Amino acid sequence: MTPFTAAHLASPIEIQRPPIIRFGSGTAATAGDWAKSKGARRILVVADAFNAARVETLNLSGEVAVFGEVRPEPDVPNLEAALRVAEDLRPDLVIGFGGGSAMDLAKLVAVLPNSGQSLHEVVGPEKVRAKQSLLAQVPTTAGTGSEAGTRALVTDPATQNKLAVQSFHMLADIAIVDPDLTLTLPAAVTAASGVDAMAHCVEAFTSKKAHPLIDIYAIEGVRLVGRFLARAIRDGSDVEARAGLCLASLYGGFCLGPVNTTSGHAVAYPLGTRHHVAHGAANALVFPHTLAFNAPAAPEKTRAVVEALGLSANGEADVFEATYRYCADLGCEMRLSALGVPRDDLPAMAREAHAIRRLLDNNPRDISENEIRAIYEAAY
Repeated sequence: MTPFTAAHLASPIEIQRPPIIRFGSGTAATAGDWAKSKGARRILVVADAFNAARVETLNLSGEVAVFGEVRPEPDVPNLEAALRVAEDLRPDLVIGFGGGSAMDLAKLVAVLPNSGQSLHEVVGPEKVRAKQSLLAQVPTTAGTGSEAGTRALVTDPATQNKLAVQSFHMLADIAIVDPDLTLTLPAAVTAASGVDAMAHCVEAFTSKKAHPLIDIYAIEGVRLVGRFLARAIRDGSDVEARAGLCLASLYGGFCLGPVNTTSGHAVAYPLGTRHHVAHGAANALVFPHTLAFNAPAAPEKTRAVVEALGLSANGEADVFEATYRYCADLGCEMRLSALGVPRDDLPAMAREAHAIRRLLDNNPRDISENEIRAIYEAAY
């Protein structure tokens, strides 16, 4: 097999990041001062139920409304409920406060209400006409990197597919990354989120669209996960480990805009859309399979990934065994059957995953529908 050729140093690329990124313990409390400095008087916080109960952490003042009903893997009705609140409030500032689901909905809530555009009119790249309010993102997990990106995903219940909206207008005006907010994450969520951050970095690093400008963030993100994820799982109060994972997640977010993910996320998506498996858990289960599948097409980069995780492997089989054991030792569930996925659904899942061309077209190795199904079977 001929290895793919990624971009070289002179290849054009654009990286978009929030103009202000505040990182470190205690920074969440500065959200209120920033909001005041921008003259924001009507604020809408978009959060899940847990984070809705600790909005005071943000130290906000003025008229503050909270949409606290964000669901894992949010769907169109969940978004529509948030949009109704925003249409009534007409906020000056929208704050995404939670994991990737809350931050993705916040992006759409910042651009759609009273805009004259519907969700389906803006699906795809750069179809949003304007931002309707300021946007701040405050992550409370270390996995999605959504605080740094311009893409939002919601599930369409009619098709069970994810609708992807990408727009510069959905870039946060400020991202506040406070590792203290992640101290309460359970070990299982910490593990799955950390592997999600790693998957963003790995898939961008090995993508056909890989670029040296992004590679530096990608491989460092993998190293951070390799260094800190097991530590954070062992001791959730380890602030240095939590900060390391938050930085890995942020770097993964930097990777998503200009390069994006590949087969790992495409194969993982049907687990979430069809069976409501948490995104991080789905990525952890799929990760060893797709990394090993792609290894022949990107041998040097695969070796770098394995070494960055502190592992060793020679050949495709070793890559799979080493990374499977790594994820399993973190406590990730590695069997589809244990997640309640019915075996007779695997063909439909393979069909849906294979149709996600926006990701698979950048995979370093062509992957067929039958090969995706074989991954599901092997993971069952």
